[in-house]
Amino acid sequence: MHCADTHTHTQQHGAQFSLTDTESVLTESQSLTRTADDGRARCGQQRLQQGGALTGWGLWRLNVHRSLKRLKEDGVDLLSALQLWRTDIHLIEGMFGTGILSYFSFLRFLVLLNFIMFLLMFVFVMLPVILTSHTSHNITYSSTNVSECSVYPASSRQGLVAFHEHITDLLSGTGFLERTYLFYGYYNLEFIHSHFTYNLPLAYLLATVSYLLLSLVWIVKRSASGFKRKLIQDEDRFQSFCNKIFAGWDFCITNENAARLKRSSLLYEMKTDLEEERIKRRMANRTRGERCRIYVLRAGLNLFVMAVLVTCFYCIYVATVFSQRKQVEGAKSAFLQELVVEYLPSIVITLANFITPLIFSLIITFEDYSPAFEIRFTLMRCVFMRLASIGVLLFSLWVQITFCGSSECPCGYNHEIYPCWETHVGQEMYKLVIFDFLIIAAVTVFVEFPRKIIVNHCDHGLVRWWGQQEFAVPQNVLEIVYGQTICWIGTFYCPLLPAINTVKYVLVFYLKKVSLVTNCRPATRPFRASSSHFFFLVVLLIGLALASVPVTVSIAEIQASRACGPFVSYSTSWQVVPRGITQLPPGLRSFLLALASEAFAVSFFVITCLGMFYVIALAGAHKRVIEQLRDQLAMEGRDKRFLIQKLYQAQQASFGRSADSKGLRRNRADTGLCLVEPSVVLETQA
Repeated sequence: MHCADTHTHTQQHGAQFSLTDTESVLTESQSLTRTADDGRARCGQQRLQQGGALTGWGLWRLNVHRSLKRLKEDGVDLLSALQLWRTDIHLIEGMFGTGILSYFSFLRFLVLLNFIMFLLMFVFVMLPVILTSHTSHNITYSSTNVSECSVYPASSRQGLVAFHEHITDLLSGTGFLERTYLFYGYYNLEFIHSHFTYNLPLAYLLATVSYLLLSLVWIVKRSASGFKRKLIQDEDRFQSFCNKIFAGWDFCITNENAARLKRSSLLYEMKTDLEEERIKRRMANRTRGERCRIYVLRAGLNLFVMAVLVTCFYCIYVATVFSQRKQVEGAKSAFLQELVVEYLPSIVITLANFITPLIFSLIITFEDYSPAFEIRFTLMRCVFMRLASIGVLLFSLWVQITFCGSSECPCGYNHEIYPCWETHVGQEMYKLVIFDFLIIAAVTVFVEFPRKIIVNHCDHGLVRWWGQQEFAVPQNVLEIVYGQTICWIGTFYCPLLPAINTVKYVLVFYLKKVSLVTNCRPATRPFRASSSHFFFLVVLLIGLALASVPVTVSIAEIQASRACGPFVSYSTSWQVVPRGITQLPPGLRSFLLALASEAFAVSFFVITCLGMFYVIALAGAHKRVIEQLRDQLAMEGRDKRFLIQKLYQAQQASFGRSADSKGLRRNRADTGLCLVEPSVVLETQA
């Protein structure tokens, strides 16, 4: 009996304690609600007071600020409505999602970039030359005192010219196209005298530097957002899983087949992440012998990859030398044979770019990397192959241009074979751009369309295994980055090349769009759209860096042609800058010389290093603050969970104390807060 009384007393005490906790929690929540309401009321009163206090100048500033903000929003809406290919890109996004959309957005960016490059070269280089040919201005032509090096024989065909020879000239940039606005050698003016003196060589050089700097700034600006997103995604693996599960679906998809492919791609990405975690765990548990074995295997395979690359580069070198020698001989041959000789370096480069990715994809399977790293590493090898092949071609051309047999070149280059070597380099870049477009169009028309027809109308097992053409985003991006790198290099030697590249990319957009809608399907191993934007721009930056090297060397080190171009009067193209500075007023000349001095360079380097160290320290401080905020959010989540559990226990105890269901419902109505349905509690207790 005593034990029963004690038990009853304990239950009553527990019920009283639970009711006390409930009342305290309710009181705290009500006080927080009143505090929030008071805060909102005070904010509203302050805004009303501020609005009432604004008179005259302050009210006018507020109205102007609102008008400018509304005007900015209207301008943004207008620009988005006038955006290039807006409807087509929305259609692609709806049918195939954001992964493939990233390729077409990247292509649109390159179209705009090439158009701006063309405007720079047209306004500052071509337009003055065009105006001087239609107006009466005093013109000073570029000239040299070395008569032996200034001979530039005519290259146009004489007599009766066959039609196929015109086609050859059109595709190779020779003949009637050589001395036109298309190439470097046509711009042989030095000064244009009107109301002011226009220095064409200086304008030519500054336009070249400007389009390179503009490309760098624009690419870095666009890559900043992608870099921030990539840092956030790589910060926490658990966050990556959560994003895929709760926010991975692309709600822009409206096509049923695309939705099915998106589902499979999400499943593939989650499997890939799990496989990466399994491989990381297995790599952590490797023994020393296993590590040595895999490192030796990777070293051997990388040596094989280097051997493949060296072989490809040697083939490009041999093809370039053979093509140049045949062109110098000038022997008459059949149309197709002549065309093959002209395009032999481009053909070899294209074959190397087609074969090496297949070899790299086969080799990477034996190197035991994670699936994500396999894709990135294979792509970087392909990038190196594509961009380095251009460097090998330029090196081969330079060897031929500077080779004069056993004797030393009197003009600094072989002026007998290459009287205007810049135009010759421009012709090679022109042929690369034309051939690259012809290959893209030929693959689309003669490979992808027939493959679609065969797959749709043939039920053979081999055809079903072959399947429909996949739209591989990274490989298509490498194609246009390769073409853009050629354009950056060739614009100095072929000023109209950005215009040609703009037209080329417009045609490529429509070719790829038609092929995607009618022939292709998204890749089964998709390249993640979240990281593709940043990866594309990184590859483009690598291409820009590679393109800047030969252009810089050509401007600063290589002897300019004495027979053509605006730099005939200068030993190198860069000499126009110091000579132009000497013609400036004394104050401005002293300022520019001070900027070019070693003292300024050292001071600028030190200030840049200090600024970089400050930014690094600031980034570290922000990272620590972010980690503290994450810990605080996690702690607040645990506190909320604890309070909800205590409130739930308190309500359960209060409901169990009363046996009368009517009194229980009345008590619930009085408290106004319940986390558990009372009827469910009564049934459980019964």
